[in-house]
Amino acid sequence: MQSRFHQGAKGGVLSKLFKLAIASLAFTAITPTHAAAETREFSLENGLKVIVQEDHRAPVVVSQVWYKIGSSYEHGGITGISHALEHMMFQGTARHGPGEFSRIISEHGGEENAFTGIDYTAYFQKLDRAHLAVSFELEADRMRGLTLSDQEFGKEIKVVMEERRLRTEDNPEALVDETARALSFQTSPYRQPIIGWMNDIEQLSAADLRGWYRRWYAPNNAVVVVVGDIVTDEVAALAKKYFGPVPKSPVLPVKSRTEVVQKGPRRVTVRQPAKVPYLFMGYKVPVLRTAIGGSKHVSREEVYALEVLAGVLSGGDSARLNRRLVRERQIAAAANAQYSLTDRLDSLFVLEATPAEGRTVPELETALREEIALLKTKAIDAAELRRIKTQVIANDVYERDSMFYQAMQIGLMEAVGLDWRLKDQYVDNIKAVTAEEVQSAARKYFVDDGLTVAIMQPVSSSSLPATAEGAL
Repeated sequence: MQSRFHQGAKGGVLSKLFKLAIASLAFTAITPTHAAAETREFSLENGLKVIVQEDHRAPVVVSQVWYKIGSSYEHGGITGISHALEHMMFQGTARHGPGEFSRIISEHGGEENAFTGIDYTAYFQKLDRAHLAVSFELEADRMRGLTLSDQEFGKEIKVVMEERRLRTEDNPEALVDETARALSFQTSPYRQPIIGWMNDIEQLSAADLRGWYRRWYAPNNAVVVVVGDIVTDEVAALAKKYFGPVPKSPVLPVKSRTEVVQKGPRRVTVRQPAKVPYLFMGYKVPVLRTAIGGSKHVSREEVYALEVLAGVLSGGDSARLNRRLVRERQIAAAANAQYSLTDRLDSLFVLEATPAEGRTVPELETALREEIALLKTKAIDAAELRRIKTQVIANDVYERDSMFYQAMQIGLMEAVGLDWRLKDQYVDNIKAVTAEEVQSAARKYFVDDGLTVAIMQPVSSSSLPATAEGAL
């Protein structure tokens, strides 16, 4: 399971954290290094859901607060507002001044950060178990008590704009990804970048953020996840003490927009100063939430087959892209496949690659298309399927050894509208995938009518207009 994240306000890059696919071992010998942890959930009267997973291997706890609000909830003119608000969550409440949240956590020996995604915004701390109350008190305070002053906003929005320049406009691959998604999706909010368009960021105001904050930051639109050396009853008592008094807010659901049917492939070239060309190919694909939601056209089997397909193409050194295109044919310097099983809305299955020295982007695209065609015409053999499943499952098992990762799994699934218990069915669902289902999924979804191709064409800085972020 993968999910697109944006850099957090404190500087921690969390992209590709959820790569549940792409790695693992034979079914017979894989067991977690600790006994299965008990997970319990409860809700407060104000609507806040709290999920606790006890893990007593070390005297620490991971505490996370997930808000069901991200870039996919935004509309034109305010893109990037969720990410900007994430930054402002560290800039003071009536009780704590700017920067005090981080200072207090640090004084108690803890670590903290935050991140914004397409479907959520999350805040986390890792502390000694004795200091969970500190985390809860601070998070409850800023859940409804942010100051959001014009003065602090004026300073922080400049940080956000500089972040966009550094991480998108001066990053050729990120710029291509952003451009490709904006072209691929016409009506889906997934066409919007998490950090927002620069024109929108420049026009945001503190008043905009105050309205967004009042609308979405409320206990009945949040999930608290705690994993670690703690007893559920203790967490319940602390949650009631600190979060219980926080008033709920009328959170009205956003009317979903169905993506229009694509009729033919879409292509775009991004001209930007860069050292090497870069190729992005994205196919429209469904996600688990669509399959579970009763769609007549999408099955769970297809979704898990797409997860296995990502492993077939990009599951380590022995996967097809690395083995065939990088090592054997030497067409690509690097090649990768990405699929996000747990997005809230239907998304993209992405192939990305850079050509090897002396090779061209057209050669690279042809080679990738040949690999896709092979998946459609020839079912993967039993040995390869077994190896991929083994990798995927082992990665899941070993990732779960991390308290932080366990909390992230739970929080992510709840934030996108999935039951967190589905994570415990992941291994069985991967095991059940057949070669025929993998081939069928490739035939159904890897088609030109769902394809967007974006190419980074390196140019010199002098050949671009002075104000250009990249020409389409």
